[in-house]
Parts: sequence; structure tokens; C-alpha cells
Amino acid sequence: MSRPRRSGRYGLPGAEFVLSFSLIMIGLLIVVAGGYLSFRIAAKPALNAVTEAWHGFIRDRFGQEQVLTFNHVLGGVMLLLGAGLVTLGAKSILRRLVTTLNPALTGSMAQAYVRRQQLARGYRIVAIGGGTGLSTLLRGLKRHSSNITAIVTVTDDGGSSGRLSEEMGIIPPGDIRNCLVALADAERQLTDIFQYRFKAKSGSLSGHSLGNLLIAGLIDLNDGDFERALAMASEVLAIRGQVIPSTLERVRLRAHLDDGRELMGETTIVHTEGKIRRIFLDPEHPHAYPDAIQRILEADLIVMGPGSVYTSVIPNLLVPGIAKALLEANVPKVYVCNVMTQPGESDEFTAAEHVMAIEANVENRLFTHVLVNTQMPSSQSREKYRQEGQIPVVPDADRIRATGLRVVEGDFVSDSDFVRHDPMKLAEVVLSVLKR
Repeated sequence: MSRPRRSGRYGLPGAEFVLSFSLIMIGLLIVVAGGYLSFRIAAKPALNAVTEAWHGFIRDRFGQEQVLTFNHVLGGVMLLLGAGLVTLGAKSILRRLVTTLNPALTGSMAQAYVRRQQLARGYRIVAIGGGTGLSTLLRGLKRHSSNITAIVTVTDDGGSSGRLSEEMGIIPPGDIRNCLVALADAERQLTDIFQYRFKAKSGSLSGHSLGNLLIAGLIDLNDGDFERALAMASEVLAIRGQVIPSTLERVRLRAHLDDGRELMGETTIVHTEGKIRRIFLDPEHPHAYPDAIQRILEADLIVMGPGSVYTSVIPNLLVPGIAKALLEANVPKVYVCNVMTQPGESDEFTAAEHVMAIEANVENRLFTHVLVNTQMPSSQSREKYRQEGQIPVVPDADRIRATGLRVVEGDFVSDSDFVRHDPMKLAEVVLSVLKR
């Protein structure tokens, strides 16, 4: 199902460098020829005098027959010395320029150049979701391509994001901040600054993420222009790809529960007991962010999830323009199922029930593949999560296949302090869908 790659876009990484080097050499030859034509009359007598003195020095000490040999040797030495000095000077200037622009650069500049060119020619990938799930995926994908677009849900109404959204009338920046950091190529210290959260004793700043405040400040600096603020934050973090919202309109989540209750707001929905039957946006038909639609239609691969099924994955799919573009995109579309259930959203859900929950809330089937983890976390991790009301998602792949979807099974879990997808494993298996 994947599109054939266009040779013009995916040429050899060094082709542009070879062209640039060729232009420099041609320019130097023209300069030398021009200099010879312009100054030969004035320079010829001086050159003749130097040449005669050199020949006389050789004749007096070694004889006339050795003049030609010494000329060849001297010419070769001068060529090697000149080339060495030019190369050394160029490398020194280039190294200083590159390290000034990118202080985090380590290793060979040639390797860094080729690597960046390879990433720039990587697959065009659109990743849709929110929360920690999407940022986990992005950390792995950025090692394979810099043509990544993260389309992020904007329904978070809790914590720092919710407060800033309410006070400033902006879309919540929290999930966007996490994705910016996940795609960042900046120094670790700078990304740590973006993720710093003020402690409880910080007065009105308590609980705020410094990155959220910085994004809010950039929005204010740009007179409310969220797009420009996001572009500036992306430049500061030197991200590989782009992070954009699914919509620029302020929307909230509205849920209908099985017991007939209706809940408003993501935080209320997550913290209220009861099984969710349907989830809606309020207002129901927000305009999709235009660039999000364009990126979906141009993508080689589209990935949805992982993340909270009702509050991270489905909200993006409820934006009419996003759903329509996904339906039109004739490329592999992968839903990454969670590895653990989530209290208040997917209690005891199997993998198939995650899929059913999505399809019950959107009009059309919007993905072609489902990625399911089959590796069981350690007994210690399972016990810790069980106490918090979470269990591993049962990988009932056959139920999913029975619906006509393709299933990719495997060990994609990272079992450390938290049980979640391993970014590197996840990225590799998602990209493998293009080769199936």
C-alpha cells in the first residue's frame, strides 16, 4: 500500500555536497585564469627572475641535468602543502561555524552531515495522539526521519495546561510541549528546562510546567498568534519535524456513560467511575488545522496512538477534517494499542476492545493495521500496576483479524520503572509496516 518513493526527493545524501564542491572548484579555476590574464604582464618578469635564481641555485650545486627533477619534486611538495593548508583551514572554519550553530555536535562533521541528509530523506510520517504515548513514539521515530508531523489533541483541561488555557484563552500547551521535547535535537539541559515543573511552595507558579509558561509567553509575545509561537519554540529546541494541534479552536470533551450520565471535561471524565459509551467534542465540529490535513494527505505512513483511547486518540479523530483526510489517505495507517489498561477509560479492555471503542466513536474505519504487544511485563511490575487498578492489555489478535484488520504482534514493551512501549522497538516495527 505504500507509495513509490520519488527519486528526486530521495537521492544520495552527498549529492548536494558534491554539487556545491564542484561549484567552488570551478569558481577557483575561473579566479586563477582571470588573475593570470589580468596580471601576467606585471607578474611575468618577477616570476622569470625567481625561476632563474632557482635554476641557478640547482645548477651550481647539483648540475644542469638535475634542474627538471628538482622542479617536479618542488611542484609536488607545494601542491601537497597548499592542499593540506587549504583543507586544514577550511575544516577549522567549518568546525567553528558548526559548533557555534550546534554546540551539542559530537563526532565527525561528515558523519553528522550525512546523517542529517539521510533523516531529511526519510519517510513522511504523521503521528496522531497525545499524552505520554505520542511522545514515546516520537522519540523512536526521530532516529529514522526528520519528516515527522505530530498532530496533537488539545482537550486537556487539567493541571498547568488547563489553568493557562482558562486564564489566557489559548489551547492547552501541555501535550504539545511534551511532543516538542520528544522531537528536540537541542542540548539535554534545554529540554530539561522545558520539562521543569514548579514545586508546591512556589505560590501562583505551583504546578506549572516551565515549558508551558514559555509557550504561553511566546503566544503573548506574538499577540496571540499560536502558530508563530509554536514555530519559535520549535526553533529553540531544534526539533526534527513539526508539532501541530489538530485544531486551533478551544474544545472540550463530553462523555456519555452506560448509566446515562453525561460528563463534561477531560479531567472529570477520567476521574469519574463508570463505563464510557460515547465521547464527543464540544463544540462538535471544530475546524481542523489546515496544515494537519495537508500533512496527512502527503504522508507515507500514519500512526495513531499509543495513548489513552478516549482522551488522547479518539479526540483527534472526532475533528471532521482530520477524519476525512485519514479516510482519503491511501497509505498504511497503524493504530498502536496500549500495553496496560487505564482506570476510568479502558478498565479490563483487551486489544480488540480498544479497537472497538475507537470504531464505535468514529463513522468510518480509519486505520489498516493494529500493533499489539504480546510480551508480559515482569511479575513485580504487574503487581505494582494491579494495586493502581491497571492490568496488561490482553493481546486477542484473532478477534481483531476477524474484523479484517491486519495485526502486527511482538515484544514492544519497556519494563523499567514504568511499563510502556519501548521507543526504539516501537519505531522499528511501525516502519516495518511499509515493507510488508
